[in-house]
Amino acid sequence: MKGIELFVIIFIAILIFGGKKLPELARSLAESMNEFKRAKNEGELESQIADAKRRELEKKAEDKA
Repeated sequence: MKGIELFVIIFIAILIFGGKKLPELARSLAESMNEFKRAKNEGELESQIADAKRRELEKKAEDKA
């Protein structure tokens, strides 16, 4: 069933965008997905750094108490 659905989606895309625009559209979509993944990874890294700093500050506060 998935093969038929994929075929229908590709067929509709060709009808809407035309055969010449499709590679450009696919390239643009891939670039957008890569940029989204990069931003997501950067956000996760910043979150991990912030959590580590928070834990360090909490530990220092506990040591003083």
